[in-house]
Amino acid sequence: MSRALLVIDVQNEYFTGALPITHPAGHLEQILAAMDAAAGRVPVIVVQHHFPDPAMPFFQKGTPGWELHPEVKRRPHALLVEKTMPGSFTGTLLESWLREQGIDTVTVAGYMTHMCCDTTARQAVHLGLKVEFLRDATGTLALSNSAGEVTAEELHRSILCAQQMLLSEVLDVSTWIKRL
Repeated sequence: MSRALLVIDVQNEYFTGALPITHPAGHLEQILAAMDAAAGRVPVIVVQHHFPDPAMPFFQKGTPGWELHPEVKRRPHALLVEKTMPGSFTGTLLESWLREQGIDTVTVAGYMTHMCCDTTARQAVHLGLKVEFLRDATGTLALSNSAGEVTAEELHRSILCAQQMLLSEVLDVSTWIKRL
């Protein structure tokens, strides 16, 4: 098995902006632990989101909220992927880079569990890749909209259960690190 760690959208918007990640506790520390463990052993791919529509109130290229979290930014990575859609494969070179490297498994970490992490994992499965989804190195927030309300914990748990059902292997960072 040849794997790569995908660190998805760990940007300032989720810490100092309008979308604060609240669950699970310690999510950033676990992402950084996975990155540190991967260094020199597994390629780390950092994914950064931006909205090309200037009417969107967040993830505008060049703004402080769009910037990568400083702790992610200072860590080494093999590739930086910029995306404009929830899926890290849509309109990017991610798939071709993974194929060129002979990678058959991607490990998902980052934000948000229910949006970009879930979409990217589903895309990877559809492309024939194996997926490891890090339960404690992905994170989300509570949602309230016209469809209803859900707590961050409920949303996170439901996505993990759905991923484990037929898509990904859901595991924690310490178990993943032992595999390296």
